[in-house]
Amino acid sequence: MASETYESPWTNDGVDLFRKTVRQFIDREFVPRQGRWREQHHADPEAWPLAGNIGMLLPDVPQEYGGGGGTFAHEAVVLEELARAGVHFASSIQSIVAHYILAYCTEEQKRKWLPLMARGELSSAIAMTEPAAGSDLQGIKTVARREGDHYVINGSKTFITNGLRAGLVCLAAKTDPKTTGPKGTSLILVETQDLPGYRVGRPLEKVGRHGQDTVELFFDNVRVPASHLVGGTEGMGSFQMMEQLVYERLSVGVAAVAAMEKAVDITTRYVKERIAFGKPLIEFQNTRMKLAECRTEAYIGRIFLDDCIERFLKGRLTPTAVAMAKYWLTDREFHVVDECVQLHGGYGYMSEYPIARMWADSRVQRIYAGTNEIMKELIAWAQ
Repeated sequence: MASETYESPWTNDGVDLFRKTVRQFIDREFVPRQGRWREQHHADPEAWPLAGNIGMLLPDVPQEYGGGGGTFAHEAVVLEELARAGVHFASSIQSIVAHYILAYCTEEQKRKWLPLMARGELSSAIAMTEPAAGSDLQGIKTVARREGDHYVINGSKTFITNGLRAGLVCLAAKTDPKTTGPKGTSLILVETQDLPGYRVGRPLEKVGRHGQDTVELFFDNVRVPASHLVGGTEGMGSFQMMEQLVYERLSVGVAAVAAMEKAVDITTRYVKERIAFGKPLIEFQNTRMKLAECRTEAYIGRIFLDDCIERFLKGRLTPTAVAMAKYWLTDREFHVVDECVQLHGGYGYMSEYPIARMWADSRVQRIYAGTNEIMKELIAWAQ
């Protein structure tokens, strides 16, 4: 936490106990595997059922669908503990897809997919971005054409996290290419196992987050049952995405604050131990001033985030407020981590040091889930 005397108001004994379980599990099962995950660019397949066994997947999905029966507070714990440990594991993607299913799909579909996802037997991905359409989701070219009881899908997606082994893909596609604006876009759930015409590209080489796969997906006359249309009505995809992006952007903010706090903690330890010119770095005024600035920014970020989480739990967090949180918290994250790299000197640029990996990992936070420039546009137009 940003302060020893501060405790987030959304925590309680049950959430604290869940945090203890998640932390012990991550330290025991995931941290020792990080070197291999970074080399192979993805988590081990067996990581998913392991995480499912302790309730780390879908902790805020109702128990009747196999979830943990908790709230976003439990999801926030998972995100914070993964960030604290420097572990790349796309459980947040699993939760995001699950909430699309929970909000818009049929009872039969919920009972079919959600328990499998909660147990880690089915991993998922959300496929929005295309080579020529990132934050501009109206510009997607992937088409889903209705043919009887099926949709025939053609197109490609890129920068898809957890796409390498995803058995269920929540796909954004044009169901009415002639319609301009948001009403031509729909979401379709694609079961990928042994699916003709579906292909996954190789893991893309990223600047950071090497332990988490990011791939291209290709759809060549892929046939999907029409019943897999999310919400059952064509043209609702853009509206569904805008509703659920509140959850996704808040999740990004949670990880941002946890990263800031971790960066300050490890840098404080480092400057107390590192000797330069015959004394610890902490004894230099510039070091103390920079640490004070970083700790203050992390603390402000924590208060802001906690207010957003509380409002989300009460159903009162607006898209404008979460856009503010996503942009400001990720901007501050990168600034704080960059300052901490500087205080490490040359060692801060060595990938064997956690702060260097955090620096590379934090840069993308300002890009995905809607770039920070788009967040500012949303904020400005809400005036």
